[in-house]
Parts: sequence; structure tokens; C-alpha cells
Amino acid sequence: MTQDVEMKELQAPSNSVASASPSTFQHLKEIASLIETGAYAREVRRIVRVVRLTMALRRKLKASVLSSFLNFALAPGSDVHSRLSSYLPKEDDQDMDVDTATSATQTSTKHSLPELEIYCYLLVLIFLIDQKRYNEAKACASASIARLKNLNRRTVDVLASRLYFYYSLSYELTGDLAEIRGNLLALHRIATLRHDELGQETLLNLLLRNYLHYNLYDQAEKLRSKAPRFEAHSNQQFCRYLFYLGKIRTIQLEYTDAKESLLQAARKAPVAALGFRVQCNKWAVIVRLLLGEIPERTVFMQKGMEKALRPYFELTNAVRIGDLELFRSVAEKFSDTFNSDRTHNLIVRLRHNVIRTGLRNISISYSRISLADVAKKLRLDSANPIADAESIVSKAIRDGAIDATLDHANGWMVSKETGDIYSTNEPQTAFDTRIAFCLNLHNEAVRALRFPPNSHKEKESAEKRRERQQQEQELAKHIAEEDDDDF
Repeated sequence: MTQDVEMKELQAPSNSVASASPSTFQHLKEIASLIETGAYAREVRRIVRVVRLTMALRRKLKASVLSSFLNFALAPGSDVHSRLSSYLPKEDDQDMDVDTATSATQTSTKHSLPELEIYCYLLVLIFLIDQKRYNEAKACASASIARLKNLNRRTVDVLASRLYFYYSLSYELTGDLAEIRGNLLALHRIATLRHDELGQETLLNLLLRNYLHYNLYDQAEKLRSKAPRFEAHSNQQFCRYLFYLGKIRTIQLEYTDAKESLLQAARKAPVAALGFRVQCNKWAVIVRLLLGEIPERTVFMQKGMEKALRPYFELTNAVRIGDLELFRSVAEKFSDTFNSDRTHNLIVRLRHNVIRTGLRNISISYSRISLADVAKKLRLDSANPIADAESIVSKAIRDGAIDATLDHANGWMVSKETGDIYSTNEPQTAFDTRIAFCLNLHNEAVRALRFPPNSHKEKESAEKRRERQQQEQELAKHIAEEDDDDF
């Protein structure tokens, strides 16, 4: 069995441009040794570490380095070697360093492990996507998926989940996402039968993304409701699931559940996943506005999000004021942004909230006002604004949005005196909501607790305690690095 190889610190770039190639190649060989150790020992955590180390080397991958690694890891002349080598460009051969070339030509052990073969697929696929060679990436991804269908090893599951992601991404970048929907469903069925829970999480999110990309919200909800339930194994996949669930609930008018899912996804997402957190906050702002809430100003002032959330800040300001004309101008000004974010249809729903907010402000300011003045202040541009104002006021009174009466004979809206809010059940409802949130947070914290095995049976020594604490610190560090790398 090959011993576990500790990854060394990446060497600082020297004056020679080609000196980075041998360093990257040496790291890839160490990763191959780590894969071999994890495969023979059947330790999935080593394969997880391989993925994390690969993401750190991603920007240093070159065609010459990948070609040398394929010669090292795979038997030359084999079908896999020939197929993967055909995807690599030939124009970078002059960048080969002497050390790299000699290392590749030296006699080396040819590995036949499926884990190493799948890892080579993953490396080439990542390189092709980074080089924007999407057609070759599609072909490489399809070949890797065909190979994965014949493998049922727990040590392959981690690499397979990454391949599923890039498989879907390569087709999405070329606009052919609908072509692989049936294949993704078949892969999800295979992962379910093999009890590959990480693969199920990844494929379920990819299918939800596939359906939502084409606005097939009913099909996405049917799949989500019938998919097997299990405890989440990846924080990144769980965040994505919450985000897609929030979008589905928003379209289905279930704004309360949508708000909870979107805010939870934004809280659980790693700090490095800025783009994901921006998308979560955009949808959360719209949902809160649809619920009649006004988000705090600090939401729009988060670090790195000010520019991206600027259109939604101006939209929130228009809804808060209740100015229908300002709302209309903001919607037209940022229409391209809202269309690209796919929130334009939700913003159309906000028109009713703007009118209701403006009407609430009017009812507070005036004890009695004519319907003609209400229509003028709300800036209703319909053919019969007085009749529209009367119907709007009637509905607001019936829904309890304003406390007033309607005098149809004189055409007036008569507001009642503002009552004491503490005489109602609103404070009690708000207090119950806060208590429920605190209890849920406490329950999640209790479920997340980890205890050492057999702690109630034997008392550990000081040396064992130090070893356990060191392992826990390393595990926490690895989890934090994984959170930053996978998004």
C-alpha cells in the first residue's frame, strides 16, 4: 500500500516562466499517490482532500503538464489515454520543461485504478472549461459519464459528484442544457440504487437547475417532492437546494416559506461564494417586499454587494414611499438587470404592494379625503381613476390593510383614529416568531454536536486528548477550506 503523501507548500514562481510546470506536475503526482492510498484503504476523506487540492492547482494547469500527467498515470496506447490526449491542444508542446519531460519519460508504475482514471477525466474536463473549449468539454464529459455508469465504488462517489457538476455546466455554457435532462434523471436513479447520497444531492440540484432554467417550476416541484429524503452531506449542495426551493416557493406564492429558505441559504453559504450570496439576497429582497416587509438598509450595504444590489435598493425605496410613478421609472431603468436576474415577473407583482403602501400613508395623513384626490396621489393612469380608487380602497379595507370607511354617496374615504397596537395580537405574534426561531436554532446546534466515541465508558489519557484535539482542528480547517473551494 502506498503511504499517504503530505502536500507541500506551492513553490513561489521564479524568474523562469517554465519553472511552474514541474512544480505543478510534481503536485499532481503527489495527488495521484494520495488517490492510490485512499482507494486501497477505502478512505473517502482522502478523495475529498484530493478534490480540494486540485481546486488549488486549477489555475496552474497547462496542456503540457496534463499531457505529462496522463503519460504518468495511464498506460500509453490505452483507450482512455488516447481519448483524453485527443482533447488537449498540441500548440503548448514547446512549453515543456526539461524536468517535466524527463519525469514523464522515466519508468513509472502504470496505475489501473478506476479512481485515478476518473480523476484524469476530471482534470481534462476542468482544463477544457477554463480554456472555453466547450465542444471538447461536452465530448469529454459525456465520455466520463459513460465510464461512471459502470463503476460502483464509494471512493469514486466524490469524484463522480464533481464530474456531474461539470457535465451539466459544459452543456449549460453551450445552451444545450435540455439535451441531458433524461440522462441526469437516469444518473439520479442509478445513484439512488447505489445509495450514493452525495451523488443524489448533486444530481437533484442539477435537475432542479435544469428545470428552473426553462421555467418548468411544476416539474421541479414534483421531482423535489418525490425525491428520497436524507441528511445533507455537503453544505454547498444543501445551500443550492435551499436556493432552488426558495425560487420554487416564490413562484408558487408561498412567500413565507420562500423567505425562510432564501435567507437560510444566504447565511449558510461560504464567505467566498459572493455571487451565490448576491443571488440569494436579490430574491430574498423581492420576497420580503411581496410580504409587505421593508428590508433593512444594511442588507444592501454588505461588503462586495453594494453595486449588484443597487437596483433593488432603489426599488425598495419606491415601495417604501408608495410612489407608483417612481416605482414605474425604476422598473424601466433597470429592466435589463431584472430580466437577466429573472425577477421581472415578480417585480410586476409588486405594483399592488406599492399602491397599498401609498394608500396606507394617505389614510394616516388624512382623516377624510375624496376618492378623486386618492387617485391623484396614487397616480392612477387608468381610464376611470375614481372607480379604480374606490375598488382599491374597498379591497384594502376588506383585507385589513387600512382602518377606514368608505362613503360611496359623497365619494370620500374616512379614516379612523389610529389605535394602540399593543391592544392587538401583533406583539404576541412577533414574540412567538422570535421564540420559534431561537428554539429552532438551539435544536440545530444540539443536532450538530459531536462527541468522541465511548466517552462515557473510558477516560481518555492526556496524550489521547491532545491527539483528538489536533485531529478536530485539522478537520475543521479542511472543512473551512472545502467550503471556500467548492463554490
